[in-house]
Amino acid sequence: MKSLRNSVQLIGRLGKDPEVKEFNKSKKASFTIATTDLYKNQKGAKVEDTQWHNIVIWGQLAGIAEKYLKKGMEVCVEGKLVHRNYETDKGEKKYITEINVNDLVMFGKQD
Repeated sequence: MKSLRNSVQLIGRLGKDPEVKEFNKSKKASFTIATTDLYKNQKGAKVEDTQWHNIVIWGQLAGIAEKYLKKGMEVCVEGKLVHRNYETDKGEKKYITEINVNDLVMFGKQD
């Protein structure tokens, strides 16, 4: 059985085309996907809650993302959560949560 520790699976739409960088003969693709939940609030009004997720794909799968993924496409990503931080030139500490993807399913073009 596949380990469920630190396992994330999301289905959403790309917010932008992947940004691809090359490192020592390997590739890194990064982009965002949006997931939307619909529900009714206490007053019965429909509420749409959209969350944006930072996605990172490495290696051969990054090349596939570069070639085929476009803004608006629906995808399913599976991977793990990674938290990291860095300091800006102004000395501000920034925190980022990303999903490092190990599996990708493309559902097709934008509706």
